[in-house]
Amino acid sequence: MDSLITAAAQALAVGDALGAMKRVALRDDPPALALRGIAMAQLGDLIRAKALLKSAAHAFGPREAVARARCIVAEAEIALVSRDLTWPEKALEGARLTLERRGDRVNAAHARNLQIRRLLLIGHLDAAEKLLADLDPSPLPPAARAGHELAVAGVAIRRLRTEPARQALAHAAEAARKADIPALAVEVRDAAKVLEAPAARLIDGGTERLLQLQEVEALLASDTLVIDACRNVVRVGSEIVPLASRPVLFALARTLAEAAPSDVIRSILLARAFRARHADESHRARLRVEIGRLRAALANLAEVKATSHGFALMPHDGRAVVVLAPPVEEEHAFLLALLADGESWSSTALAIALSLSPRTVQRALDALETAGKVQFFGNGRARRWMMPPVVGFPTTLLLPGPLPSD
Repeated sequence: MDSLITAAAQALAVGDALGAMKRVALRDDPPALALRGIAMAQLGDLIRAKALLKSAAHAFGPREAVARARCIVAEAEIALVSRDLTWPEKALEGARLTLERRGDRVNAAHARNLQIRRLLLIGHLDAAEKLLADLDPSPLPPAARAGHELAVAGVAIRRLRTEPARQALAHAAEAARKADIPALAVEVRDAAKVLEAPAARLIDGGTERLLQLQEVEALLASDTLVIDACRNVVRVGSEIVPLASRPVLFALARTLAEAAPSDVIRSILLARAFRARHADESHRARLRVEIGRLRAALANLAEVKATSHGFALMPHDGRAVVVLAPPVEEEHAFLLALLADGESWSSTALAIALSLSPRTVQRALDALETAGKVQFFGNGRARRWMMPPVVGFPTTLLLPGPLPSD
Protein backbone atom coordinates (compact mmCIF):
# COMPACT_ATOMS: atom_id res chain seq x y z
CA MET A 1 0.00 0.00 0.00
CA ASP A 2 1.56 3.35 -1.04
CA SER A 3 2.05 6.35 1.19
CA LEU A 4 -0.85 8.38 -0.28
CA ILE A 5 -3.33 5.58 0.37
CA THR A 6 -2.00 5.21 3.91
CA ALA A 7 -2.25 8.95 4.56
CA ALA A 8 -5.78 9.09 3.15
CA ALA A 9 -6.87 6.17 5.34
CA GLN A 10 -5.41 7.84 8.41
CA ALA A 11 -7.23 11.07 7.56
CA LEU A 12 -10.53 9.23 7.24
CA ALA A 13 -9.94 7.50 10.57
CA VAL A 14 -10.02 10.89 12.32
CA GLY A 15 -12.92 12.26 10.25
CA ASP A 16 -10.82 14.44 7.90
CA ALA A 17 -12.70 13.65 4.68
CA LEU A 18 -11.33 16.65 2.77
CA GLY A 19 -7.78 15.73 3.69
CA ALA A 20 -8.36 12.21 2.37
CA MET A 21 -9.89 13.51 -0.85
CA LYS A 22 -6.87 15.72 -1.54
CA ARG A 23 -4.67 12.62 -1.61
CA VAL A 24 -6.78 10.28 -3.77
CA ALA A 25 -9.21 12.50 -5.72
CA LEU A 26 -7.48 11.92 -9.08
CA ARG A 27 -6.85 8.20 -8.71
CA ASP A 28 -9.11 5.39 -9.91
CA ASP A 29 -7.36 2.29 -8.56
CA PRO A 30 -9.51 0.11 -6.27
CA PRO A 31 -8.06 1.30 -2.90
CA ALA A 32 -8.43 4.94 -3.96
CA LEU A 33 -12.01 4.35 -5.14
CA ALA A 34 -12.86 2.80 -1.78
CA LEU A 35 -11.32 5.67 0.18
CA ARG A 36 -13.02 8.24 -2.02
CA GLY A 37 -16.32 6.48 -1.42
CA ILE A 38 -15.87 6.61 2.35
CA ALA A 39 -14.82 10.27 2.13
CA MET A 40 -17.90 11.14 0.07
CA ALA A 41 -20.06 9.36 2.65
CA GLN A 42 -18.53 11.46 5.43
CA LEU A 43 -19.23 14.58 3.37
CA GLY A 44 -22.89 13.56 2.95
CA ASP A 45 -22.99 12.58 -0.73
CA LEU A 46 -24.32 9.09 -0.08
CA ILE A 47 -25.37 8.32 -3.66
CA ARG A 48 -21.89 9.04 -5.05
CA ALA A 49 -20.30 7.22 -2.12
CA LYS A 50 -22.34 4.09 -2.76
CA ALA A 51 -21.39 4.08 -6.46
CA LEU A 52 -17.68 4.48 -5.67
CA LEU A 53 -17.70 1.67 -3.11
CA LYS A 54 -19.56 -0.64 -5.47
CA SER A 55 -16.99 0.08 -8.20
CA ALA A 56 -14.14 -0.56 -5.76
CA ALA A 57 -15.63 -3.89 -4.63
CA HIS A 58 -15.92 -5.05 -8.24
CA ALA A 59 -12.39 -3.86 -9.07
CA PHE A 60 -10.66 -5.81 -6.30
CA GLY A 61 -9.39 -9.17 -7.56
CA PRO A 62 -10.28 -12.62 -6.20
CA ARG A 63 -7.20 -12.60 -3.96
CA GLU A 64 -8.34 -9.38 -2.30
CA ALA A 65 -11.35 -10.80 -0.45
CA VAL A 66 -10.69 -8.74 2.67
CA ALA A 67 -10.65 -5.45 0.73
CA ARG A 68 -13.87 -6.42 -1.05
CA ALA A 69 -15.50 -7.35 2.26
CA ARG A 70 -14.52 -3.99 3.74
CA CYS A 71 -16.18 -2.23 0.79
CA ILE A 72 -19.35 -4.24 1.39
CA VAL A 73 -19.36 -3.26 5.07
CA ALA A 74 -18.91 0.41 4.15
CA GLU A 75 -21.74 0.13 1.60
CA ALA A 76 -23.96 -1.45 4.27
CA GLU A 77 -23.25 1.45 6.60
CA ILE A 78 -24.27 3.92 3.90
CA ALA A 79 -27.46 1.92 3.32
CA LEU A 80 -28.24 2.09 7.04
CA VAL A 81 -27.63 5.84 7.25
CA SER A 82 -29.76 6.45 4.15
CA ARG A 83 -32.44 4.17 5.64
CA ASP A 84 -32.23 1.66 2.78
CA LEU A 85 -33.58 -1.26 4.80
CA THR A 86 -33.95 -3.43 1.69
CA TRP A 87 -30.16 -3.70 1.38
CA PRO A 88 -29.30 -7.46 1.45
CA GLU A 89 -28.47 -8.62 4.97
CA LYS A 90 -26.79 -11.78 3.68
CA ALA A 91 -24.15 -9.71 1.88
CA LEU A 92 -23.18 -8.01 5.15
CA GLU A 93 -23.10 -11.30 7.05
CA GLY A 94 -20.94 -12.86 4.33
CA ALA A 95 -18.54 -9.93 4.50
CA ARG A 96 -18.41 -10.18 8.28
CA LEU A 97 -17.56 -13.88 8.16
CA THR A 98 -14.81 -13.22 5.60
CA LEU A 99 -13.27 -10.53 7.78
CA GLU A 100 -13.48 -12.75 10.84
CA ARG A 101 -11.83 -15.69 9.09
CA ARG A 102 -9.03 -13.46 7.74
CA GLY A 103 -8.27 -12.01 11.17
CA ASP A 104 -9.70 -8.51 10.66
CA ARG A 105 -11.51 -8.50 13.98
CA VAL A 106 -12.02 -4.74 14.07
CA ASN A 107 -13.98 -4.53 10.81
CA ALA A 108 -15.79 -7.79 11.60
CA ALA A 109 -16.97 -6.23 14.86
CA HIS A 110 -17.98 -3.08 12.99
CA ALA A 111 -20.08 -5.22 10.62
CA ARG A 112 -21.75 -6.81 13.63
CA ASN A 113 -22.48 -3.33 15.01
CA LEU A 114 -24.22 -2.44 11.75
CA GLN A 115 -26.37 -5.58 11.99
CA ILE A 116 -27.35 -4.66 15.54
CA ARG A 117 -28.20 -1.07 14.58
CA ARG A 118 -30.42 -2.30 11.75
CA LEU A 119 -32.27 -4.65 14.12
CA LEU A 120 -32.79 -1.77 16.54
CA LEU A 121 -34.16 0.39 13.75
CA ILE A 122 -36.85 -2.17 12.87
CA GLY A 123 -37.62 -3.01 16.51
CA HIS A 124 -36.18 -6.55 16.73
CA LEU A 125 -34.80 -6.13 20.24
CA ASP A 126 -34.41 -9.82 21.11
CA ALA A 127 -32.26 -10.46 18.05
CA ALA A 128 -30.22 -7.30 18.70
CA GLU A 129 -29.57 -8.32 22.31
CA LYS A 130 -28.45 -11.78 21.21
CA LEU A 131 -25.92 -10.33 18.77
CA LEU A 132 -24.68 -7.88 21.40
CA ALA A 133 -24.12 -10.72 23.85
CA ASP A 134 -21.97 -12.54 21.27
CA LEU A 135 -19.87 -9.48 20.39
CA ASP A 136 -16.53 -8.84 22.11
CA PRO A 137 -15.93 -5.06 21.95
CA SER A 138 -12.36 -5.23 23.34
CA PRO A 139 -10.56 -5.08 19.94
CA LEU A 140 -12.54 -2.08 18.76
CA PRO A 141 -10.80 1.27 18.29
CA PRO A 142 -12.40 4.31 19.99
CA ALA A 143 -14.64 5.28 17.05
CA ALA A 144 -16.05 1.77 16.64
CA ARG A 145 -16.31 1.39 20.42
CA ALA A 146 -18.49 4.49 20.53
CA GLY A 147 -20.79 2.91 17.94
CA HIS A 148 -20.97 -0.26 19.99
CA GLU A 149 -21.87 1.63 23.17
CA LEU A 150 -24.56 3.55 21.25
CA ALA A 151 -26.07 0.21 20.23
CA VAL A 152 -25.97 -0.98 23.85
CA ALA A 153 -27.67 2.25 24.93
CA GLY A 154 -30.27 1.89 22.19
CA VAL A 155 -31.32 -1.54 23.44
CA ALA A 156 -31.36 -0.37 27.06
CA ILE A 157 -33.50 2.67 26.22
CA ARG A 158 -36.05 0.57 24.35
CA ARG A 159 -36.12 -1.89 27.25
CA LEU A 160 -36.66 1.03 29.68
CA ARG A 161 -33.40 0.38 31.54
CA THR A 162 -32.26 3.94 32.08
CA GLU A 163 -29.23 3.33 34.31
CA PRO A 164 -27.52 0.87 31.91
CA ALA A 165 -28.38 3.28 29.09
CA ARG A 166 -26.80 6.18 30.96
CA GLN A 167 -23.64 4.16 31.61
CA ALA A 168 -23.39 3.08 27.97
CA LEU A 169 -23.80 6.67 26.79
CA ALA A 170 -21.06 7.79 29.19
CA HIS A 171 -18.75 5.13 27.76
CA ALA A 172 -19.71 6.23 24.23
CA ALA A 173 -18.90 9.84 25.07
CA GLU A 174 -15.49 8.82 26.43
CA ALA A 175 -14.77 6.74 23.31
CA ALA A 176 -15.83 9.63 21.07
CA ARG A 177 -13.50 11.95 22.98
CA LYS A 178 -10.61 9.56 22.43
CA ALA A 179 -11.48 9.20 18.75
CA ASP A 180 -11.46 13.01 18.41
CA ILE A 181 -14.13 12.97 15.69
CA PRO A 182 -16.51 15.94 16.14
CA ALA A 183 -19.39 14.34 14.20
CA LEU A 184 -19.24 11.26 16.42
CA ALA A 185 -19.27 13.39 19.56
CA VAL A 186 -22.36 15.20 18.29
CA GLU A 187 -24.09 11.88 17.57
CA VAL A 188 -23.41 10.68 21.11
CA ARG A 189 -24.60 13.98 22.59
CA ASP A 190 -27.83 13.84 20.58
CA ALA A 191 -28.45 10.25 21.68
CA ALA A 192 -28.04 11.25 25.33
CA LYS A 193 -30.78 13.87 24.98
CA VAL A 194 -33.35 11.06 24.81
CA LEU A 195 -32.93 10.45 28.53
CA GLU A 196 -33.88 14.03 29.35
CA ALA A 197 -36.65 14.51 26.79
CA PRO A 198 -40.35 13.85 27.55
CA ALA A 199 -40.99 10.17 26.91
CA ALA A 200 -44.68 9.89 27.82
CA ARG A 201 -47.66 11.69 29.32
CA LEU A 202 -49.22 10.64 32.64
CA ILE A 203 -52.98 11.05 33.01
CA ASP A 204 -54.04 10.70 36.62
CA GLY A 205 -57.35 11.87 38.09
CA GLY A 206 -58.02 14.36 35.31
CA THR A 207 -54.54 15.95 35.45
CA GLU A 208 -51.71 15.48 32.99
CA ARG A 209 -47.95 15.85 33.19
CA LEU A 210 -44.97 14.81 31.07
CA LEU A 211 -42.64 12.05 32.24
CA GLN A 212 -38.99 11.40 31.44
CA LEU A 213 -37.81 7.90 30.62
CA GLN A 214 -36.57 7.28 34.14
CA GLU A 215 -39.98 8.20 35.58
CA VAL A 216 -41.71 5.87 33.11
CA GLU A 217 -39.41 3.05 34.22
CA ALA A 218 -40.25 3.68 37.89
CA LEU A 219 -43.99 3.82 37.17
CA LEU A 220 -44.01 0.51 35.30
CA ALA A 221 -42.03 -1.15 38.09
CA SER A 222 -44.55 -0.03 40.74
CA ASP A 223 -47.79 -1.77 41.75
CA THR A 224 -49.91 0.87 40.01
CA LEU A 225 -52.47 -0.31 37.46
CA VAL A 226 -51.22 1.29 34.23
CA ILE A 227 -53.30 1.60 31.07
CA ASP A 228 -50.35 1.89 28.67
CA ALA A 229 -51.51 3.71 25.53
CA CYS A 230 -47.95 3.66 24.15
CA ARG A 231 -48.11 -0.11 23.68
CA ASN A 232 -51.87 -0.72 24.10
CA VAL A 233 -51.52 -2.98 27.12
CA VAL A 234 -52.85 -3.01 30.68
CA ARG A 235 -50.23 -3.85 33.27
CA VAL A 236 -49.36 -4.09 36.94
CA GLY A 237 -45.62 -4.65 37.38
CA SER A 238 -44.63 -7.67 35.30
CA GLU A 239 -48.22 -8.85 34.76
CA ILE A 240 -49.35 -7.64 31.34
CA VAL A 241 -52.64 -7.95 29.46
CA PRO A 242 -52.04 -7.17 25.76
CA LEU A 243 -54.94 -5.42 24.04
CA ALA A 244 -53.23 -4.17 20.87
CA SER A 245 -55.31 -6.52 18.73
CA ARG A 246 -58.52 -5.59 20.60
CA PRO A 247 -58.88 -1.82 20.13
CA VAL A 248 -62.45 -1.63 21.42
CA LEU A 249 -61.49 -3.22 24.73
CA PHE A 250 -58.49 -0.93 25.09
CA ALA A 251 -60.60 2.16 24.34
CA LEU A 252 -63.05 1.11 27.06
CA ALA A 253 -60.25 0.42 29.55
CA ARG A 254 -58.62 3.78 28.89
CA THR A 255 -61.89 5.70 29.18
CA LEU A 256 -62.69 4.00 32.49
CA ALA A 257 -59.15 4.57 33.80
CA GLU A 258 -59.18 8.28 32.96
CA ALA A 259 -62.31 8.71 35.10
CA ALA A 260 -61.35 6.31 37.94
CA PRO A 261 -62.43 6.00 40.67
CA SER A 262 -65.59 7.63 39.30
CA ASP A 263 -67.84 5.87 36.84
CA VAL A 264 -68.35 6.70 33.15
CA ILE A 265 -71.81 7.07 31.67
CA ARG A 266 -72.77 4.73 28.85
CA SER A 267 -73.09 7.43 26.20
CA ILE A 268 -69.43 8.45 26.68
CA LEU A 269 -68.29 4.83 26.51
CA LEU A 270 -70.27 4.34 23.31
CA ALA A 271 -68.75 7.46 21.77
CA ARG A 272 -65.17 6.56 22.71
CA ALA A 273 -65.29 2.86 21.87
CA PHE A 274 -67.66 2.77 18.89
CA ARG A 275 -67.71 6.45 17.81
CA ALA A 276 -71.47 6.28 18.05
CA ARG A 277 -73.08 9.72 17.95
CA HIS A 278 -76.62 8.46 18.40
CA ALA A 279 -76.78 5.28 20.44
CA ASP A 280 -79.58 2.81 19.86
CA GLU A 281 -80.40 -0.52 21.45
CA SER A 282 -77.92 -2.41 19.24
CA HIS A 283 -75.09 -0.17 20.46
CA ARG A 284 -76.07 -0.68 24.08
CA ALA A 285 -76.22 -4.44 23.57
CA ARG A 286 -72.78 -4.41 21.98
CA LEU A 287 -71.45 -2.33 24.88
CA ARG A 288 -72.66 -4.95 27.35
CA VAL A 289 -70.90 -7.67 25.34
CA GLU A 290 -67.62 -5.75 25.15
CA ILE A 291 -67.74 -4.84 28.86
CA GLY A 292 -68.12 -8.56 29.60
CA ARG A 293 -65.06 -9.30 27.50
CA LEU A 294 -63.10 -6.55 29.26
CA ARG A 295 -64.06 -8.01 32.66
CA ALA A 296 -62.70 -11.38 31.60
CA ALA A 297 -59.49 -9.91 30.19
CA LEU A 298 -58.75 -7.85 33.33
CA ALA A 299 -60.01 -10.36 35.88
CA ASN A 300 -56.59 -10.75 37.53
CA LEU A 301 -55.93 -7.00 37.71
CA ALA A 302 -59.20 -5.15 38.24
CA GLU A 303 -62.97 -5.37 38.31
CA VAL A 304 -65.34 -3.52 35.99
CA LYS A 305 -68.44 -2.69 38.05
CA ALA A 306 -71.82 -1.61 36.73
CA THR A 307 -73.30 1.54 38.27
CA SER A 308 -76.63 3.26 37.91
CA HIS A 309 -75.22 5.50 35.16
CA GLY A 310 -72.56 3.36 33.52
CA PHE A 311 -69.43 1.46 34.58
CA ALA A 312 -66.40 2.00 36.83
CA LEU A 313 -62.93 0.46 36.89
CA MET A 314 -61.91 -0.81 40.36
CA PRO A 315 -58.32 -2.15 40.65
CA HIS A 316 -57.70 -5.02 43.05
CA ASP A 317 -56.10 -4.35 46.46
CA GLY A 318 -56.96 -0.64 46.26
CA ARG A 319 -54.23 0.11 43.73
CA ALA A 320 -53.98 3.45 42.03
CA VAL A 321 -54.85 3.55 38.32
CA VAL A 322 -53.28 5.85 35.73
CA VAL A 323 -53.05 6.20 31.95
CA LEU A 324 -49.66 6.35 30.25
CA ALA A 325 -50.00 8.04 26.86
CA PRO A 326 -47.53 9.24 24.21
CA PRO A 327 -46.30 12.85 24.63
CA VAL A 328 -48.27 13.84 21.54
CA GLU A 329 -51.26 11.88 20.31
CA GLU A 330 -52.34 12.22 16.73
CA GLU A 331 -53.00 10.03 13.74
CA HIS A 332 -49.89 8.39 12.27
CA ALA A 333 -47.85 9.29 15.38
CA PHE A 334 -45.55 6.26 14.97
CA LEU A 335 -44.70 7.36 11.43
CA LEU A 336 -43.80 10.84 12.67
CA ALA A 337 -41.70 9.32 15.46
CA LEU A 338 -39.51 7.52 12.92
CA LEU A 339 -39.16 10.59 10.71
CA ALA A 340 -38.20 12.69 13.74
CA ASP A 341 -34.66 11.25 13.61
CA GLY A 342 -33.87 13.80 10.90
CA GLU A 343 -33.00 11.23 8.23
CA SER A 344 -34.74 10.81 4.90
CA TRP A 345 -36.75 7.58 4.60
CA SER A 346 -38.26 5.72 1.69
CA SER A 347 -41.84 4.54 2.11
CA THR A 348 -40.60 0.95 1.79
CA ALA A 349 -38.16 1.41 4.68
CA LEU A 350 -40.90 2.94 6.83
CA ALA A 351 -43.16 -0.02 6.05
CA ILE A 352 -40.41 -2.46 7.09
CA ALA A 353 -39.69 -0.57 10.32
CA LEU A 354 -43.38 -0.38 11.28
CA SER A 355 -44.36 -3.85 9.99
CA LEU A 356 -47.10 -2.31 7.86
CA SER A 357 -48.01 -2.71 4.21
CA PRO A 358 -46.35 -0.24 1.81
CA ARG A 359 -49.77 0.98 0.64
CA THR A 360 -50.86 1.75 4.21
CA VAL A 361 -47.67 3.73 4.79
CA GLN A 362 -48.03 5.57 1.49
CA ARG A 363 -51.59 6.64 2.29
CA ALA A 364 -50.46 7.89 5.70
CA LEU A 365 -47.56 9.81 4.15
CA ASP A 366 -49.88 11.43 1.62
CA ALA A 367 -52.18 12.54 4.44
CA LEU A 368 -49.27 13.92 6.47
CA GLU A 369 -47.86 15.70 3.42
CA THR A 370 -51.23 17.35 2.77
CA ALA A 371 -51.25 18.52 6.39
CA GLY A 372 -47.75 19.96 5.98
CA LYS A 373 -46.20 17.66 8.58
CA VAL A 374 -43.82 15.82 6.23
CA GLN A 375 -42.22 16.59 2.90
CA PHE A 376 -40.60 14.57 0.14
CA PHE A 377 -37.95 14.93 -2.53
CA GLY A 378 -37.26 12.77 -5.57
CA ASN A 379 -39.64 10.68 -7.63
CA GLY A 380 -40.45 7.01 -8.02
CA ARG A 381 -38.14 4.67 -6.16
CA ALA A 382 -35.80 7.56 -5.37
CA ARG A 383 -38.48 9.42 -3.38
CA ARG A 384 -37.54 10.09 0.23
CA TRP A 385 -39.63 11.46 3.08
CA MET A 386 -38.54 13.62 5.99
CA MET A 387 -39.77 16.18 8.49
CA PRO A 388 -39.87 19.80 7.27
CA PRO A 389 -36.84 21.85 8.36
CA VAL A 390 -37.24 24.18 11.30
CA VAL A 391 -37.40 27.82 10.23
CA GLY A 392 -35.96 29.91 12.98
CA PHE A 393 -33.29 32.51 12.50
CA PRO A 394 -32.81 35.43 10.08
CA THR A 395 -30.29 34.39 7.43
CA THR A 396 -29.15 38.00 7.04
CA LEU A 397 -27.14 37.52 10.22
CA LEU A 398 -24.95 35.05 8.30
CA LEU A 399 -24.03 37.50 5.55
CA PRO A 400 -20.57 39.07 5.72
CA GLY A 401 -20.40 42.74 6.52
CA PRO A 402 -18.47 45.36 8.43
CA LEU A 403 -18.10 44.96 12.15
CA PRO A 404 -20.11 47.46 14.22
CA SER A 405 -18.05 50.46 15.17
CA ASP A 406 -17.70 51.70 18.72
